[in-house]
Amino acid sequence: MGTKGPTGSTLIKKELSIKILCAIVAVVTGLVTVIVALGFLLYRRQARRNTRISRKRELELVDEIALRCFTFKELRDATDDFKQVLGKGAFGTVFKGVLPNNDRAVAIKRLEKVIDEGEREFRTEMRVIGRTHHRNLIRLLGFCDEGPHRLLVYEFMSNGSLADLIFQADRHPCWSERTKITLDIARGIHYLHDECEASIIHCDIKPQNILMDNNWTAKISDFGLAKLLMPSQTRTFTGIRGTRGYLAPEWQKNAPITVKADVYSFGIMLLEIVCCRKNMELEAEVDEIMLLDWVYDCVVTGAVEKLVPDEVDMTELNRLVKVGLWCIQSEPASRPTMKNVVMMLEGSIDISIPPPPSSRF
Repeated sequence: MGTKGPTGSTLIKKELSIKILCAIVAVVTGLVTVIVALGFLLYRRQARRNTRISRKRELELVDEIALRCFTFKELRDATDDFKQVLGKGAFGTVFKGVLPNNDRAVAIKRLEKVIDEGEREFRTEMRVIGRTHHRNLIRLLGFCDEGPHRLLVYEFMSNGSLADLIFQADRHPCWSERTKITLDIARGIHYLHDECEASIIHCDIKPQNILMDNNWTAKISDFGLAKLLMPSQTRTFTGIRGTRGYLAPEWQKNAPITVKADVYSFGIMLLEIVCCRKNMELEAEVDEIMLLDWVYDCVVTGAVEKLVPDEVDMTELNRLVKVGLWCIQSEPASRPTMKNVVMMLEGSIDISIPPPPSSRF
C-alpha cells in the first residue's frame, strides 16, 4: 500500500505560512532599518549640535582671552614653510617665524598628534595660558585651528631655554644671574598656584620648559600637561604627567596630585641651577652621581662650597640649597608652598636644615 502525498489544502497552508513569515521578516527588517536610520540621523544631529556648542564655547574663549586667529597659510608663510626649528616636544615641533604685518619674531608650536593627545594639549594650552598674565609666564599671542592643523603662536624668547644655559660647559650664568632666575621661576609658579582665578598645576616644571627673553628674564612655558583645579579643589587624580627625574613621588603611588607636585619639580630644578649640572650624572664621582644626595651631604657636613667652585655669597648658597632640599621632601605636606618658597628665597624667612631628600628612602 503506497504512502499518500500532501493534499492540496496542506500545500496551500504551507505556502500561506511561508508568505506570512516572509511578510513578518520584511516588516521587522523595515522597522529595524527605519530605527537605525532614525538613530543615525539623531546621532548626526546631536553631533553637529555638540560641535556647534563646542565651537561657540571656543569662540567665546578666544574673545575672552583676546587671541588672534591665524590661517594656516599665514603661519606657513611666517615660518618660510616651517624651516627653522627651535625645539621638539612630545606632541609637536616649535619653529621660529616672523609676522608679516609688524616684523615681530614669534615661536610657533605645530602640534602633530592632533587626533588624541595633541588635540587635548592644544585645548588645554589655550585655556590655561590664554587667561594668564605674568612677567614670568610665556605669552600666548594667537592660534590656528584650521582643518587638521593645530598651531599655537607665542612671543619669541631670544636666549633659548634654561637647560641650554645651565647645562652647557662653556658658559654658566654667574651667581647673581642664577639667584635672579630662581626667583623669577618661583614667582611664576606662585602666580599659577595662588593668584589665578583657578589654581593651575603645571605638571612639567623642568629647565627645558623655562625660556629666557632678551633681558634674561625667565619665563615658564609649555602648559600642555597642566591641570586646572576648581575653586573648591585642592587636589586631583590624574595619570602620570611630566618628565622622569622631576616627578614627585606621589605620581608613582597613584596618590592625589596637588600643587606640591610642582614644588617638588621646582626643588630639583633649583639644585640644578645652583650647581649648573643635571640631577643625575653617571660620569661624576661616585658620591656625586645623585645631585640630591651630594647636596644633602655637603649641607650636613658644612661643605656647601664644594657645590659651586666659583666665588659666591655663602649665605645665599646655603639658603638656596636648603630651600631646594625642603622642596623635594617625599611627603607633600612637608614641602613649603610656593608663596613660602618665594619668601625664603627673598630672605624673609629663616630656614632650618631639612630632613634627608626622598632619594635616600
